[in-house]
Amino acid sequence: MALDKTGASQETAGMNLPDVREVLTDLASDLLACLRFYSRLPIPPLGFERNPHGAEISARVKMLPFAGALIGAVAALLMVLATQIGLPVQLAAVFAIVTLIVVTGAFHEDGLADFADAMGGNAPEQRLAIMKDSRIGSFGTLALMTSLLLRIFSVAIVARHNLLLAALVLIATAAVSRTLALLPLVLLPPARMEGAGFSARSDQPPLRIAALAAFVLSLLPWLAGASLGRILTGLLLSILGAYGVTALARRLIGGQTGDVAGAAQQAAEIAAYLVFAAR
Repeated sequence: MALDKTGASQETAGMNLPDVREVLTDLASDLLACLRFYSRLPIPPLGFERNPHGAEISARVKMLPFAGALIGAVAALLMVLATQIGLPVQLAAVFAIVTLIVVTGAFHEDGLADFADAMGGNAPEQRLAIMKDSRIGSFGTLALMTSLLLRIFSVAIVARHNLLLAALVLIATAAVSRTLALLPLVLLPPARMEGAGFSARSDQPPLRIAALAAFVLSLLPWLAGASLGRILTGLLLSILGAYGVTALARRLIGGQTGDVAGAAQQAAEIAAYLVFAAR
């Protein structure tokens, strides 16, 4: 009887192993898909991926926070290396933010600039036409300059106080802000019948997993001494920043586009940096 039980247990364990492998494979595939979509990192299709380019990104967003954290980790690593070769934290912060921009191909900054330019329009149709125009206007230029200055100075202030904290803030904020960029895609209908905003679909289970993962990753600065109150305040203001962009998009264009998502990410990122830079 004992042998039968042991044999049954081993058989059950053997039956469960392929399921675990399949889950891990799916998670790894979703992570790679998110990295390909949200960054310019040269990631070739790997052997275990069944459909590396076919599935909708909206079905894979459960791994978006981890993809964002990896993008933030690249920026954090460059910042730490810059300080190790003797550069002041101010220049190291510049390297960190420029790295975020280069790795993502200015994905979110482009959305911020287009959305800011659209504010100069007089009607939703005109604003959508402005957002589709590849040229950048005065509002877009000012928005980009403001975003760059706020992010660089905020990260530099944190790094001057605690370099490890600044690195973890970069990683956590990269994860949270990219997850919050989904907020307008969830709360608003598409403003036009084409583009990233129209193709986005809000599958609730992956979104819930992404939200939980983003919350866990937002706690990373606690490892470097940040208080829980500051972390939660940063998270709250990031949510409010992304929601503010969402509410503005509802009023200006009656819906969302990929540019609105990019602007929401930028607002969330800046809000978090400002909280950690504040005394």
